[in-house]
Amino acid sequence: MTDRRDFLKGAGAVSMGIALAPAALAAAPFASNNAERVRAAQRRDDTILRLGGLGDGYKMSWAADDRQIIAVNDGPGWADPPQAFYNSRLWAAAGSPPDVSFTDLPGYPELNLSARPEDAPHYFGHGLLAARGRLYQFLSTLDRAEDRPRRWTGAKLIYSDDGGSNWRNRDGSSPVVWEDWDEQSRDRFTFFNEPDGCFSLLSILQMGRDYGANRDGYIYVYGTNGSVDGRMNELVLFRAPADRLPDRSAYEYYAGQRRGDARWTADIGQRKPVHVFPRGWVNYTNLFPGDLVVESWLPSVVFNEPLGLYMMANAGIGCAPDGTEFGKPSYFGIWVAATPWGPWRQIHEETAWTPGGDGEARAYAPQISPKWIAPDGKSFWIAWADLKGIHAFGRDEALLSSALEKAEGPAQNAAIQTEFLRRYMPGFSCNAQRVDLRMT
Repeated sequence: MTDRRDFLKGAGAVSMGIALAPAALAAAPFASNNAERVRAAQRRDDTILRLGGLGDGYKMSWAADDRQIIAVNDGPGWADPPQAFYNSRLWAAAGSPPDVSFTDLPGYPELNLSARPEDAPHYFGHGLLAARGRLYQFLSTLDRAEDRPRRWTGAKLIYSDDGGSNWRNRDGSSPVVWEDWDEQSRDRFTFFNEPDGCFSLLSILQMGRDYGANRDGYIYVYGTNGSVDGRMNELVLFRAPADRLPDRSAYEYYAGQRRGDARWTADIGQRKPVHVFPRGWVNYTNLFPGDLVVESWLPSVVFNEPLGLYMMANAGIGCAPDGTEFGKPSYFGIWVAATPWGPWRQIHEETAWTPGGDGEARAYAPQISPKWIAPDGKSFWIAWADLKGIHAFGRDEALLSSALEKAEGPAQNAAIQTEFLRRYMPGFSCNAQRVDLRMT
């Protein structure tokens, strides 16, 4: 049986030395100075769409069959009626705004929240990529702290070679196993209990349909450098050959730049941030018992193929004076760069992100759609979820708990939770809008 607390717990080779990667070789598939020509970005509130569904996350990747694969956390997604309340689930989106349809990927490993033991580890889908006919996903997990917000502590990789019908663990074994507390380790996970908690939340660079815009043969994966302010706002990066993402021994970590060239190392301890976001946007106390450090500063990074540049959208969670999350609107920014490792130049900043001019909005986790980019590259679409109403939702916990005690089975449990969430937080769904770039 799940309750409001369960929901709120959820709300991504070289030697041991350092190698240099010439920027001209590894930067981008096309020579372009368009990153320097972009002057600003404008969110078009007149284009806001409510694409439905229930949940958050909305990490996206553009698959070979032209569908966009979308990860949805903490909800039933677009199922009508809802069949289960998932920690994570994958969906496929066909079409482009405003005409988009969504279908479930039925072969995805089961993460039905109400069917799992109450104290079992939760896994949340973050880093997602369709590349060369394979689907990858990193799922993040948390520690068991009770006296402070729970922190992100590990990332598990799974993959599918048949469009999402069947899935494997990182070592190729099947079926996918959701490790219990005493089974979690670096042998099972890609990252676990790393220095400062780095690379526990992951986001994968998107480069066109089926990763087809990539030319240097690497997959680039961004992560937060920890789960506390001063670390979570530091963005770190690793890369792996495109056919070796499951093999951590093939990973190279960004270790800074020298004369415009990226430096890469096999030693995670020598990692350096590719960008540092403002401090003050990470919660450090609990809003409710069992809270977590919210998904703050995990970016969405997409290669804009028409313009030959990289775009990044990111948000920090607006904290109340007491350090609890969603006490005010989020920070929102957009950056551009000529290479995956930057330097990243900010072209848009909002210290109070209020889509549609709604001052009560609690929007978070903006995602750039890798498919919904205009042919000329000068506009694109973002998606996000909004937790406006979360305080009222928490205030009425007893009503939800009482209703859930009478639920008979996962479907009824999901229906009850869905009804409550839609009533209290109507923006906890897939919201989307167009963003325009202004060029010189």
